[in-house]
Amino acid sequence: MTILKSLGLVAACAMSLMGAPAIAQSALNDILSGGTLKVGTTGDWNPMSVRDPATNSYVGYDIDVMTQLAADLGVELEMVPTDWKTLVNGIVAGNYHITGSASISPARLKAAGYSDSYLSVEILPFTTEDKLDQFDDWASINMADVNVATTLGTTFEANTRAWFPDADITIVEAPARGFQEVLSGRADVFITSNIEGSTLLTKFPNLRQIEVMEPRAPTPIAMLLPQTDQVWINYVNSWIELKEAQGFFDETAAKWGL
Repeated sequence: MTILKSLGLVAACAMSLMGAPAIAQSALNDILSGGTLKVGTTGDWNPMSVRDPATNSYVGYDIDVMTQLAADLGVELEMVPTDWKTLVNGIVAGNYHITGSASISPARLKAAGYSDSYLSVEILPFTTEDKLDQFDDWASINMADVNVATTLGTTFEANTRAWFPDADITIVEAPARGFQEVLSGRADVFITSNIEGSTLLTKFPNLRQIEVMEPRAPTPIAMLLPQTDQVWINYVNSWIELKEAQGFFDETAAKWGL
């Protein structure tokens, strides 16, 4: 009787295992077996990731970081075009294994995981030289006669809506950018990170930073990863720790003026 009960228990366990869902393979296994690291990038965040339409190639801080990550993995690098409004969806759908830098936000955390942070940004407002004397702090932007432009799906969009409820807000969709609306005269102000802002000031002599008492929303940035793939997350975080200790992130930041 005891033997029969034992056999029955073994059979029940076997049936239970057969009915259990298979454990999903880590992106790390997919990368190593497929020989390619797929990276989602927007190509419109200078100097992090900039796409050259003529050659369909990318340059920037993120590109250098991902090139090194692929090299250390011993695989090829494939940049997968995406935009800000679908950046998280691409991770969830498995369109790419990882993204370039993105600010950490509660909304994105609901659906995707993040690596450890390796850089931080803060947000500043910008306008053109002819309109600079209209603004002297954040409050001066939040006026009904001020048009603030921002890009759909970015954290800047959420900040713009929250910070300037009384202003007239223009939302543009990538590949258009909020700063282009200001340069064209269709909008008065845009906000962006100190990183992109410094690059834009150099590139467009007509742009000016609005003097404010202090920047807003200091935010760490990191790479987006599949939320439940702890194997891949652990690998990337250990890689970041190693590269920080070796000075790689400091050297790359200095190269791009960050």
